[in-house]
Amino acid sequence: MQSKMEYDVLREHKNSIKINEIQWKVFVYLLLVLYTFFVIAPVLVSFISSIRPGEDIFKNIMPFNWHTLIPSRVTVDAYIILFRDYSFGRVLINSFLVAVATVVGGILINAMAGLAFAIFRFRGRNILFLFVLITFMVPFEAISIPLFQLINNLGLVNSYWALILPGLANGLVIFLFRQFFMGLPITLFESALIDGANWFTIFTKLALPLSRPAALSAGILLFITQWEAFFYPLLVANKPEYRVIQVAIANFFTQYQTLWNLLFAAVVIAAIIPIVLLLPLQRYYVQAITQSGIKE
Repeated sequence: MQSKMEYDVLREHKNSIKINEIQWKVFVYLLLVLYTFFVIAPVLVSFISSIRPGEDIFKNIMPFNWHTLIPSRVTVDAYIILFRDYSFGRVLINSFLVAVATVVGGILINAMAGLAFAIFRFRGRNILFLFVLITFMVPFEAISIPLFQLINNLGLVNSYWALILPGLANGLVIFLFRQFFMGLPITLFESALIDGANWFTIFTKLALPLSRPAALSAGILLFITQWEAFFYPLLVANKPEYRVIQVAIANFFTQYQTLWNLLFAAVVIAAIIPIVLLLPLQRYYVQAITQSGIKE
């Protein structure tokens, strides 16, 4: 009799645990859905506003009704005007050129620096690496003015080089590569040296192919950093032929009016491109970031 009572109590306890687990999962999923809504909502509102006529954007905000979310009239004139009258195609080409050049050059330069910090032993290595860590803790805006003066003295203002060169070396990306290479066995590189390979061959044929997850993460980081840059490109490339996407978006805020439909259309384009890039590669990005934190 006692054993049966104990069994019933144990079963009720297990059932209560299962119920609590189900309730907790439902609560977590509801929080995730709510969080996802708040993340997606700005992009969704921007897209809906971009396909409205300009005079309808704020027409149905108050009182709130179904026309607030679903436009009564749909038009793509804002996108047509962007590319026809505001040379937005040139803006996208400039942004892609700067971002892709930064990604390619940045991966090569930062990977070499990361390999050097991980493999080589030299005096002052730790102090030098400490300065590298400090560089990505300092806001970029804090060094924008001295950097502009340097670019101006070199005669590179209003050129692609002015936009690309400062973004090539990135302290966070160097740290990412350094942590990845420290997780590789040193005997791998020693064997290559014994077989007669030089360090250039080791880097291009061995280290760089092995660091593909870190390189993908570094590429995403460098691309998004350049794609979202505003203040520095505004300083060094204020001519229309070198204008990048964030600077072009800011130009829709004029002294006398704001071109809301064009602004929303440009924001949608600027937001979708990084999302399309990040979604297929997010697995590698998360993997490299988590691995860089545990390899020491």
